[in-house]
Amino acid sequence: MTTVVNVSGVGKTYASGHCALRSVDLDIQRGEIFALLGPNGAGKTTLISIICGIVNASAGTVSVGDLDIVNDFRKVRGQIGLVPQELSTDGFESVWSTVKFSRGLFGKAPNPAYLEQILRQLSLWDKRHARIMELSGGMKRRVMIAKALSHEPDVLFLDEPTAGVDVELRRDMWEMVRGLRERGVTIILTTHYIEEAEEMADRIGVISKGEIILVEEKHALMDKLGQKQLRLQLQQPLTALPVDLGDLPLTLADEGRELIFHFDTQSEHTGIAEVLRRLDQHGIDYKDLQSRQRSLEEIFVSLASDSRAVKNTAANEGVAV
Repeated sequence: MTTVVNVSGVGKTYASGHCALRSVDLDIQRGEIFALLGPNGAGKTTLISIICGIVNASAGTVSVGDLDIVNDFRKVRGQIGLVPQELSTDGFESVWSTVKFSRGLFGKAPNPAYLEQILRQLSLWDKRHARIMELSGGMKRRVMIAKALSHEPDVLFLDEPTAGVDVELRRDMWEMVRGLRERGVTIILTTHYIEEAEEMADRIGVISKGEIILVEEKHALMDKLGQKQLRLQLQQPLTALPVDLGDLPLTLADEGRELIFHFDTQSEHTGIAEVLRRLDQHGIDYKDLQSRQRSLEEIFVSLASDSRAVKNTAANEGVAV
């Protein structure tokens, strides 16, 4: 696939001395949905702001479609649409006027049919004459998306696009994003909703304390790190596991009524048969069993924890990371 956004060695240190980004390298492919996950303060918004030309990098280079974001700022900005976290638009303007004005800012010729298509996709057509101040928070968020799409960008950045949006509107936006991807638009989203990335993304990037700690295809990530659990509903609750079962990765849950076995799907032998055999030897009966894979949220939490552990260990040993 063709790289549409290239981030190389990008760092950002503010005047206060706070280091928001540390030598970030990232390639985003044309036509993909890329989800950038990370806790508050991880550097997600700073990275997006640098790519969009809102914040200046302290180090490194960024190109969009083979154009440098500094030397070819105007051309690059015309290829990018940005939906920021914060809602900011003229409350006295109508929906139609503000979207039409946004298109004109990029020197695009008037195209009422295209703008109508966007507003209909976002369920805003019936609100086109309403003033922004009269809309709900979710509808205002849709207006921001319409503004970002008004000049037909090749790359769309969605910074926490569904924050404060109800479930129904969120799923409508997911459908819209998939439709944009089918038309060839590259979409980069930051989100706190893990299910959003799990539902939509082609690839996942995890950022922690200003550093990209992992970039992986979603399904490969789930296969590689998504350990499974075998959950057995016991006939009789246990107060504790038999001592000689301590060598198995078993845990009791639900006040002893459930037994959980952790296993790796990539291993040649999962160990399930051995667990069931040894439970039978101890007369531990179960009435139901089911398996489930670790969710992306659990994987994310694990990765973030591992990253902090590595840094803490290095700091204690005086090693630079």
